[in-house]
Order: sequence, then C-alpha cells, then structure tokens
Amino acid sequence: ANREGAELSKVYMVGNILIDNLRFCRQRIEGIGNELVKHPALPAITDASYLVLTLNRKAIINNSEEMRSLVSAVVSSAHEAGVPVVAPLRGKARQEVEAMGLEGIMLIEAQGYLDFSYLTAHAMGIVTDSGNVAEEATFNGVPCITLNSYTEHIETVKIGTNVLVGEDADRLVLMTKVLLRGEWKKAGIPDRWDGRSADRIVQILVNE
Repeated sequence: ANREGAELSKVYMVGNILIDNLRFCRQRIEGIGNELVKHPALPAITDASYLVLTLNRKAIINNSEEMRSLVSAVVSSAHEAGVPVVAPLRGKARQEVEAMGLEGIMLIEAQGYLDFSYLTAHAMGIVTDSGNVAEEATFNGVPCITLNSYTEHIETVKIGTNVLVGEDADRLVLMTKVLLRGEWKKAGIPDRWDGRSADRIVQILVNE
C-alpha cells in the first residue's frame, strides 16, 4: 500500500475476506461431503487418503514439457507411496495429462466451489499453482505445495502450511515425499483469519 502512495494512517489490517466466506459456508461444504465421495471417478477415497492436484497458471500449462515434468513428479511419488492423486483439471491441462497415461491419477471434472472446498479440506495434501487454494489449505491445516516462486499471501508460507517450490521438479519430488511421510512442518492460522474481516471493514467505514 505504501508503494502505491497510500497514507499509512488510512491502511487497516482487517484480515482475509476469503476466510470469512469459508467459515460462512463451512456447514454447507461439509454437508455435501457424502455425495462427493460417491463420485464414480473417486473409488475408495476417504479422508486424508489422497492428494489433490490443480493447474491453472498459463506459464505452466503453455509449457508442455515443464507441465508434464511437474505432473509426473507428483504422480510418480504418490503412486510409489500408494496414494492416489485426484486432479480436477480442464482444457489443455486435462488433455496433456490424459495423454501421459499415468497410473495413480484420477482425472475428474472441474468442481464447483463447495465440492472443491470439501475435496481439498479432506486431502492428505495439495499440489497447486493457485494462491487462493494455498490460503484455504492453510486455514484447513492441510499441507500445500505451490508451483510458484512467488505468492501474494506470504503468511501462508511463514505461518501456514504452504511451501513454494517454483517449477523445480526435483524440489517438488522432495517436498511431495516429505508430505507423504507425514513429516510436514508445524503450522498455524495467520493473525485475523478468524472470519470477522467483513465486520472490521464495516466498523472502520462507520467510524470514518
């Protein structure tokens, strides 16, 4: 905010509005769980028995060789440990991964918000290129590996469950194996991720 010329006296730490939404929807998210695990593409999926893989960054998806290397790193490591990888992919990413013909990966359709939130909240771990997914993982206490060397949500790394590996397949293998062995770092929930960000925003606006 300071770099953008904002007066620091007008900058307020209110928390994370995404967490407000998660808390608000938690009962609905858990309510759809029984239906989701009956999905025909998800046989024998139970809590903390699978990894979730998501890919959305064009920088990865448009580099076919790099994307295949990263996907192979995750899936082969998980398959070796007997853990399936559930991948709600679409478009070019789905086509590329399908063409790889890997064992141990379950490709499913892109999920709606509630279904996806349930799937990630109950996973053993998540491999993603999405900052928002990493935020949700931190809130849910789920180990998360992010395929990026940068995050706007650095608290997910410093305090939360998130680890950045960039597009480094070797480091991805290393961290995936750490995750699968249950040796993930201890983590907590960042300050003011209590679901009351909107309350603080309204209070600030009223007082102004």
